[in-house]
Amino acid sequence: MFYAIMGTDREDSLEARLQARPEHVERLKQLQNEGRLLLAGPHPAIDSDDPGPAGFSGSLIIAEFASLEEAKAWADDDPYTQTGVFSQISVKPFRKTLP
Repeated sequence: MFYAIMGTDREDSLEARLQARPEHVERLKQLQNEGRLLLAGPHPAIDSDDPGPAGFSGSLIIAEFASLEEAKAWADDDPYTQTGVFSQISVKPFRKTLP
């Protein structure tokens, strides 16, 4: 089943986010290589594709896991969680309907 992992960034997270990003992206690429990643991306803090120093307010990852517990464990081990970029994480089942 797919699960939506929604991380909310802490205040002033941009520097920490940039430092943890390579490891974070590698984990996403692993999911992609396994055919389990539906989509992933950040939420710009302002209405812009490139928010510059405004940074990001969080991220959304939708990926396939065997269970909710497995999805939560994956999110807990993410570098953005481990380094404190995310102040909060929500993991919910997701049912793809369209397209």
